[in-house]
Amino acid sequence: MNNNFKAILFTFCGSFFAVLMDALIRSAQYDSNVYTIGFLRFFFGLLIIFPYLVKKKFTTYRTKNFKFYFIRGLLNLPFMILGFSALMYVPFEQFKAIFFLSPIIVVLLSFIIFREKIYMFRITALVIGFIGMLIIIRPGFIDVNIGTFMIMSSLIFWSFIIILSKFISKDDSPITMVTYQYTFMTIFALPLAIYFWEMPSIDSLIYIFMAAVSGTILHLSLALSYKYADLSVTQPIWFSGLIFASIIGYFAFNESPDTWTWIGGIIVFSSVLIITYNEKSREKRHEKIY
Repeated sequence: MNNNFKAILFTFCGSFFAVLMDALIRSAQYDSNVYTIGFLRFFFGLLIIFPYLVKKKFTTYRTKNFKFYFIRGLLNLPFMILGFSALMYVPFEQFKAIFFLSPIIVVLLSFIIFREKIYMFRITALVIGFIGMLIIIRPGFIDVNIGTFMIMSSLIFWSFIIILSKFISKDDSPITMVTYQYTFMTIFALPLAIYFWEMPSIDSLIYIFMAAVSGTILHLSLALSYKYADLSVTQPIWFSGLIFASIIGYFAFNESPDTWTWIGGIIVFSSVLIITYNEKSREKRHEKIY
C-alpha cells in the first residue's frame, strides 16, 4: 500500500468522523444547551487521551508555542459556540457544504496577514467560491436565518485557527496540538458551562461522549493523512463529507438533500481544487528553479 493510498484512507476516515461528530452534537442539543455540551465534548476528549498523557508523564505539554496555543484556544471558544449552535438552525448537509469555504478564507487571510502574493488563480477561486456560497444560501429566494450567519462567523475564527495550527505544527507533534486544544477548551468552556448549566439526559451524555471519541479519531486521522501525502492528494477527499452529511441528515434528521446545496457545494469545492492544484504546480516550478 503506497503512501498516497494510505493518506486517502485516513482522510476518508477523518471526513466521516467529522460529519458523525457534528451529527452527534446536534442530537445532544435537543435537551441541553451549547455551553454545557461544548464543555463536556472537550472534557470527555481530555479524559480519552488522559491515559496516554500519564503514560508519557505529561511530556506532551512540552512546547515553545504556549502563547500560540493560548490564542488558538481563545479563538476555538467562539468557533465552537457559533458552529455547534448553527447545527440547530440549518439543514445538516447545508451546514457541511458552507464549510467548504474555509480554505478560500484561509487564502484571503494569508494574503492579508502574511502579505502573500495573490495570483490570478487565487482571485478566480475566491470568486467561484463566493458564487457557490450564494447558490447554497440563496439570499432573496430562501430565508437566510441566524444559523447561516453563525456558520459564516465561525468560519472566520476557524480560518485563523488553521493558520495558527499550521504555524505550530512546524515544531510540535499532533498529539501535543490535540492535548493543548482539549486542555484549553476544557478550561475556557468551564465558566460558561457552570453559568448556563443544563443537565443533559443519559442519551445526550452518550451522544456527547461518542462525539468526543469521533473528534479524537478525526484529529488523529488528519495528522496521519498529512504525514503520508500532500494536501493536493487529500483535499479532494473531504468533499465526501457532503455525501456523508446528506445520508446522515436524511436518516437521522429526516432532511431531504437539497439539489441547490449540492450544486453550490460542488462549485465551492471546485474553487478549493483550483487553489490546491495551482499551489502545488507553483511549488513544483519553484523547486525546479532551485
